[in-house]
Amino acid sequence: MTKYGFPEGFLWGGATAANQLEGAYNEGGKGLSIFDMVTFVPKEERGNDIEMDVKSKAELETLLAGKGGDNFPKRRGIDFYHRYKEDIALFAEMGFKTFRMSISWPRIFPNGDDLVPNEEGLAFYDNVFDELAKYGIEPLVTLSHYEIPLNLVQKYNGWLDRRLVDFFVHYAETVFNRYKDKVKYWLTFNEINISTLSPYIGSGILIDEVENKEQAIYQALHHQFVGSARAVKACHEIISGAQIGCMLARMEVYPETCNPDDVLAALDEDQKNLFFTDVQVRGYYPSFMLSYFEENDIQIDMLPGDEELLLQHTVDYLSFSYYMSMVASGSPEKLKEKGNFFSGVKNPYLESSDWGWQIDPKGLRITLKKMYDRYQVPLFIVENGLGAYDKVEEDGSINDDYRISYMRAHIEQMKEAIKEGVDLIGYTSWGCIDLISAGTSEMSKRYGFIYVDQDDYGNGTLERTKKKSFDWYKKVIATNGQEL
Repeated sequence: MTKYGFPEGFLWGGATAANQLEGAYNEGGKGLSIFDMVTFVPKEERGNDIEMDVKSKAELETLLAGKGGDNFPKRRGIDFYHRYKEDIALFAEMGFKTFRMSISWPRIFPNGDDLVPNEEGLAFYDNVFDELAKYGIEPLVTLSHYEIPLNLVQKYNGWLDRRLVDFFVHYAETVFNRYKDKVKYWLTFNEINISTLSPYIGSGILIDEVENKEQAIYQALHHQFVGSARAVKACHEIISGAQIGCMLARMEVYPETCNPDDVLAALDEDQKNLFFTDVQVRGYYPSFMLSYFEENDIQIDMLPGDEELLLQHTVDYLSFSYYMSMVASGSPEKLKEKGNFFSGVKNPYLESSDWGWQIDPKGLRITLKKMYDRYQVPLFIVENGLGAYDKVEEDGSINDDYRISYMRAHIEQMKEAIKEGVDLIGYTSWGCIDLISAGTSEMSKRYGFIYVDQDDYGNGTLERTKKKSFDWYKKVIATNGQEL
């Protein structure tokens, strides 16, 4: 039967991450995470580029010694740690069916390799889940969202060391057992492919400390794939009826022209992006990636049983972030241009955000159709939104019509994809409350329906204010996407 709207029980909500939200980085027994070491760099000094890598032991030691600046925005977040009841009440007022959040690994195991978990950290998430349950909001929990304990970087150079698989699985089993009656939906690694762009944030690798950078990145990723499969296995064994998925930073790529060189370049980029979900959904390394490893002399060290583990413990659903599309060219000269966030070629048919991200609602529909065709598993959009400068008017209102327009256009395309047969189970808008930007550590890059009074330097009252989009999204949820 053709579906003409969002299915009954569709999971509308919002998405966040502990490191961008919680604050209280040195409270409740929490250890340092990788993002606690990322300083703020003003936009005028870095342009639109992301600024989040720590690359060497020397750089890390400088930061730990307090000589690398004093503005670490992800340490303060927006104080969700102390204000979660107030924030969850606002999410409930919007009608959220689900709230995507992450557990901070170092809040549970401060050093990452501890044997005994931190009870105060476990109790904090008990309280958060209980508060969500009070309003009937289903938690969607990411196990690892750029929150690798810093000690694992210092001692092991992150996921490059196979021992992290056991540390991660111990952490996953601990939270599965603790919250098995409170959390049904789980994700393993947030945007697992980000390691190819930021080895420090994605895998905890100090990349200047390794000889063959690409070899190190893909070896670390293999360890994460194994960790993910073992976490899927544990989740299914410990929590009856649980659903556990993977998560990809989706990069839809178009060829610049119908020149076969451009088409082939776009296909190559698409395959490299979908490699990660191929492993986690299909359960094996695709042939095109094995060919790439051979051509680039990359040797993946696998243990006996790894391939069987990947094949037997695939995810239940595929989740992804979608913010923009890219354009590929077969011309090396074209790729030197700076057209979009990751890509070198600008799409002349699309407008751009304040941060140079090209806005492409129809690209979301294309992505949904392509991914469902490829995998035939339920899909879940767990990040999508518009980072923009918001202005507080004299009367205190924030009229973010641009955000409403962005989201309306994307939700319309989601509806079309469902009509065309895509199995889409939910949508959590990124940064449903203003929080610290992952890539730039800015507060001024705002995504939320709720304004938080704080600037890039931590000044402000932290007061929460509803934006115009708050009531708009409330109506969207109440009508199950019929009134946009």
